Amino acid sequence: MRTAKEILTSHNKFYINLGLSRIEKILELLGNPQEHFKVIHVAGTNGKGSTCKLINEILIQNFTDANVKVGLFTSPHLFSYTERIKINNIDILESDFDFLVNKIDDIAKKHKIELTEFELLTAVGFYYFYIKKVEYAVVEVGLGGLYDATNVIKKPLIEAITELDLDHTQRLGSTIEEIAIQKAGIIKENSKVIFLKTNKGSNILEKIAKEKKAEIVIAPKVSVEFKDGVSYAYIDTKRCEFNLLGHHQADNLALAIGAINAIGLNINFDILQKALKFVKWPFRLEYHKENNLLIDGAHNPSGVRTLRKFLDDNFKNNKKTFVFGCLNNKDYKKMLDILLEKDDEFYFYEFNYPNALKYEELDERYKKIAKKVLTIEDIKKIIKEKQNLKVFCGSLYMLGRIFSEILI
Repeated sequence: MRTAKEILTSHNKFYINLGLSRIEKILELLGNPQEHFKVIHVAGTNGKGSTCKLINEILIQNFTDANVKVGLFTSPHLFSYTERIKINNIDILESDFDFLVNKIDDIAKKHKIELTEFELLTAVGFYYFYIKKVEYAVVEVGLGGLYDATNVIKKPLIEAITELDLDHTQRLGSTIEEIAIQKAGIIKENSKVIFLKTNKGSNILEKIAKEKKAEIVIAPKVSVEFKDGVSYAYIDTKRCEFNLLGHHQADNLALAIGAINAIGLNINFDILQKALKFVKWPFRLEYHKENNLLIDGAHNPSGVRTLRKFLDDNFKNNKKTFVFGCLNNKDYKKMLDILLEKDDEFYFYEFNYPNALKYEELDERYKKIAKKVLTIEDIKKIIKEKQNLKVFCGSLYMLGRIFSEILI
């Protein structure tokens, strides 16, 4: 039996063939496992992972004494594929993952279904939730929405759509309107959907929701502040400690609470307090006070703007050292223009990964200011430096490569 990793990498990580026919065929052969649990479906450009994690944590805390299983399907992973498929915050076992990837890949080959990597992972996730008798599943869209493999879900409890912005424009469209249409593809007839009126493209989302006679759920008012190294959320004037940083998390939390309330689960404040204190979403404005180190997977201009605002609000007077790397299909020029200021130190990390941006591909104006990071030992020296705030940002794949070899 081949390992799951061998099979998945043979499917070509960056091969994307949008459409639902292949995933529908393989799921039908598996008995349509996605129809046997209740789904909260989340799409968006930025914040969908955080929103999924918040919904997941609130559900888990709510059902602590009820022995209810909550599944979570997200992407990408940082260190292992198994991070993408969780039940009650526990990753699928490597042995189970290997077995299911082999089983489903064999079925696909037998029936001549050419699955992409993400389609295979989606089928594995849904089948695993089914055989483990998950009751609720929080499912993050991989790319877009309309033609994403996860959009085989016919009757979600609710759809949530997070911040929209320009990303993956070669596949989803070059305008907010085109992208909004793709994201709104997860909205089903007579369903419930939640998004913020302040969201770019909200007029498109509202139009499509009304066409499909979907109920538009209003999110509660939430605010977040970062004070003395601690994040707090304010919900209905009540304050609680919040383990995720950044004002933008207020939007994600509002969507999460609104979605939970809309599906008929009356969550009391004690449950919310526990969920917000314990929720973890690695490498999303993750601050390590002891090392004066900030790690953030900002990998598009909108994400970098959020990072820059957090730095301006909370570390304006700190000199900063940036370590940055990204994939070559990202608008790195715009990201670096937003990110870097005159006195900042800038290190470019050329990480070993398919489609990673190489130092030689950098525009000359960035080469003039960039110091090239050569080894993990260089990274360790940067982290040990005491004076500056160290900001590691860019591709989650890059961050996973770095911090899989460094304990922080």
